[in-house]
Amino acid sequence: MAYYFLFPEIDATLYSHPDRVDMNTGGDEILELVKERGNTDQFYYPSRIVIKFKEEEIASIIENTMGGDNFASSKVNLQLTSVQAKNLTSTQLLEVYAISQSWNEGTNKYFNLPSASNGVTWKFRDNSIQATAWTTSSLGGIGTSAIGEYGGFTIEQYETVTGTSGSIVSSSDNGGPITPGGGVWYTGSGFQTNQQFLAGDNLDTNFDVTDIVTKFSQSYFNDAQYPIGISNQGFLIKQIDSVESNVATSFGELQYFSQDTHTIYPPKLTFKWNDQEINSTLPKASSGSFNVSLYNDKEEYNQNDEALFRFHVRPKYPVRTFSTSSNYLNNYIFRTDAKSLYSIRDAYSEEEIIPFDTEYTRLSHDNESSYFKIFMKGLQPERYYRILIKHIAKDGVTIYDNDYFFKVVR
Repeated sequence: MAYYFLFPEIDATLYSHPDRVDMNTGGDEILELVKERGNTDQFYYPSRIVIKFKEEEIASIIENTMGGDNFASSKVNLQLTSVQAKNLTSTQLLEVYAISQSWNEGTNKYFNLPSASNGVTWKFRDNSIQATAWTTSSLGGIGTSAIGEYGGFTIEQYETVTGTSGSIVSSSDNGGPITPGGGVWYTGSGFQTNQQFLAGDNLDTNFDVTDIVTKFSQSYFNDAQYPIGISNQGFLIKQIDSVESNVATSFGELQYFSQDTHTIYPPKLTFKWNDQEINSTLPKASSGSFNVSLYNDKEEYNQNDEALFRFHVRPKYPVRTFSTSSNYLNNYIFRTDAKSLYSIRDAYSEEEIIPFDTEYTRLSHDNESSYFKIFMKGLQPERYYRILIKHIAKDGVTIYDNDYFFKVVR
């Protein structure tokens, strides 16, 4: 079983606050979903997050690393690590959409003075000089007045006509419209996903974006057009329409690390697929106590390595038999079903990088040993990592944590 991580090419937060509709945040360490109160009114203005991963890297993973057959049964998740949250309501529902227009990241930061507009903003998808606005005034024949006032159209009806949605123009019942902008995205099944958070939940995101990435791949490999394939312009993360359009209430604040963070927690696109191989006649360690040792491993791996980790598994108390060789030299393998798993943790922070996953971290087995493969390119370089093995035997569960360390270097 395999995990592979991609890190973003570009990301930014788009602010609809009147003082920040022209402000670029492409260089910020933080991405946030927040509703800011206006300086001259009583309204709350939402923000959105845009994030993109390199199309060539996505294609390389699908074609070269996992293969098309494995991709057909794989999962892809968009994961962001939470920094902090403030004043949240008991339930939060976030949405992810495939962006339908290109955009530039820029290098400005929220607290830069003077503020620059050299990249994507709520109003523009490039900068304030070229000033290429997000297409919100007309979508496939729907006029400016229709999208500005909704004109009886719903988001689903926009999709029926054009397949894309412009930025929602939110306002309260007594006025206070939000400036049109904030991205343009595809809607409908296969183009969007969501994740709900309840009070007390871990606020790290784990959006299932498999369908969206599949549409990216159809465009890249097969030149398929909408609705089968779409070009990769990235993902847009936002709060649901009813929260954004209610400009009388904040609903709280969610912050996440960006690609510019100086921590080990940048956003990542996680590919998971089944690469398990079982071709062994060795006896299985189904019950009892075992000595488990990692062998032929290295202390350091280059970030471009694909490393194979093998484990000797031997009974602590072998059955006494008459033999010309020691019973302590007999090699076993772990159970070949979903009962033997591996996990990778950051050795310093104890952050779980790859969890024990009954679908995607099962061990492989051959006539030499039990083993698994790690793609080092998906791990942060210049860090130490620790390997854990979980074995669910007939007589109990054992976690083997025997100081199996390795370092990834550039």
